[in-house]
Amino acid sequence: MKKKASYLLGKKKEIPFLIFLFSLFFLFSSFPISCRSKKATSPSLFTIGLEGNPTNLDPRLATDAYSARAIQIMYNGLLNLNPESTLTGDLAERWEMPDDKTYIFYLRKGVTFHDGSQFTAEDVKYTFESLLDTNFPSPLKESYTHIKAIDILDPYIVKFQLKKTFSPFLVNMTMGIIPKSLKEKPSHNLSNKPIGTGPFQLVEWIQDESLTFRAFPNYFEGKAKVEELAFRIIPDETIRLLEFKKGNVTLLQNNLSVDAIASLKNNQNIKIIQKRGTNYSYLGFNLTDPILKNRSIREAIAKAIDREAIITHLLGNLAEKATGVLSPDNWAYEPQVATYEYNPTEAKRLLDEEGYPDPDGSGPQKRFSLLYKTSQNELSKRIAEVIQQQLDEIGIEVEIRSYEWGTFFSDIKSGNFQLYSLQWVGVIEPDIYYYLFHSSSIPPNGANRGKYINPDLDELLEEGRKTLDPEKRKKIYSLVQKIIAFDIPYISLWYQTNIVIMDSRVNGFIPYPAGDFTSLKNVFLSPPSPS
Repeated sequence: MKKKASYLLGKKKEIPFLIFLFSLFFLFSSFPISCRSKKATSPSLFTIGLEGNPTNLDPRLATDAYSARAIQIMYNGLLNLNPESTLTGDLAERWEMPDDKTYIFYLRKGVTFHDGSQFTAEDVKYTFESLLDTNFPSPLKESYTHIKAIDILDPYIVKFQLKKTFSPFLVNMTMGIIPKSLKEKPSHNLSNKPIGTGPFQLVEWIQDESLTFRAFPNYFEGKAKVEELAFRIIPDETIRLLEFKKGNVTLLQNNLSVDAIASLKNNQNIKIIQKRGTNYSYLGFNLTDPILKNRSIREAIAKAIDREAIITHLLGNLAEKATGVLSPDNWAYEPQVATYEYNPTEAKRLLDEEGYPDPDGSGPQKRFSLLYKTSQNELSKRIAEVIQQQLDEIGIEVEIRSYEWGTFFSDIKSGNFQLYSLQWVGVIEPDIYYYLFHSSSIPPNGANRGKYINPDLDELLEEGRKTLDPEKRKKIYSLVQKIIAFDIPYISLWYQTNIVIMDSRVNGFIPYPAGDFTSLKNVFLSPPSPS
């Protein structure tokens, strides 16, 4: 069934949208916040509302954001990223680089895994060797194939020898470390029975419902202040909001629409934190599709999308237009790239020139039809509806199909789409362009899901990997960004502003640019005030 937009954006169609917005605001604001229960205020319970279910809790296999959020609180890497996106030591206290192909890590002592085993260099070696095992189907494998050897110099000193210079190596050392004790337990499945060294350990996972964690008493930085932590899976935004208002959810991050947030403002029982983020939203194309393989068609679609209207009306100006995968805060960001401003007249001209005239002008017949896949996230569906309407105005019919997260993500990874919308989170290292667009990164070897192929880009991406000098790398990735912006394998939509909604008694939660949950280890709830 074709799903049509229930409201429109644009100067001539402003009133229907405002009526829709007001209706939602009235619905949400009719439930009083004063009914927040004491359940979420207990010092022993902290509940986070997620809109989707993790798919895999093995750090060597997980590629979706929901899985990453859980992995962040259960595992530690040799290194991690702080709130300023700077690499710092985690399980490694320090590291050195004797030459451009050798890295030596000096490890923390006294670290314990959730299964009681002691962390040593053996676990580091086992983690990466198991990931590189030819029989292990990791989608992250390509980022580690440059490792030539891993040598244990001491129980707490490990050396990595690379086959060749690989500039993103240190960023990849944020991979969660797993225990070598698993080698003797081949039947143990980390995907649903994780064992890390992190501040929380998994107690129970009820698929599509909840994940419950307990503070790990032997965590090397000290036991977390919150004894019990839960992720509740609540796909429907209305229910997610109501559960927060009733006190059954303590914190929500980046999963409420602007009209829902509006119903929470000016309430002293709630904290709202807003911080510029790096998460990148985009519209992806299947470049093997007979229609979409044509660059001019992709340009026409890009010029038919009014991003400013979407940012203003649907996102409440809590986003800024994107020019590429890297945000303006990234050291390698290149601002001088091709951009595609809203211009439906030019979009129609491009379609005419490419042999897709409008059969009946402003009549019901369309130039061609496209299938647009998205998740069941309410905001994602509403954005899809607006894009559907905007493409309809230039004569392109769009059918929207929304799926639960697992099905949707499976289709995207397998290339079963024409159009889809998604978001890349945690973008720090410009080498992400290799993972997204190098011809060798077509799944299952990477995330080049649209099957974009450009030998010139491949050459630049390979050069970027073996160049250590920051200035030279910046020049290389400047060209990379210009090529991708011109070729349009993605339509860059926006960089999301991080919005954290939480109970006013929450202390210690620090928003990260990529929306990480790393700071949950330091969170605590102030005692409730006397009634």
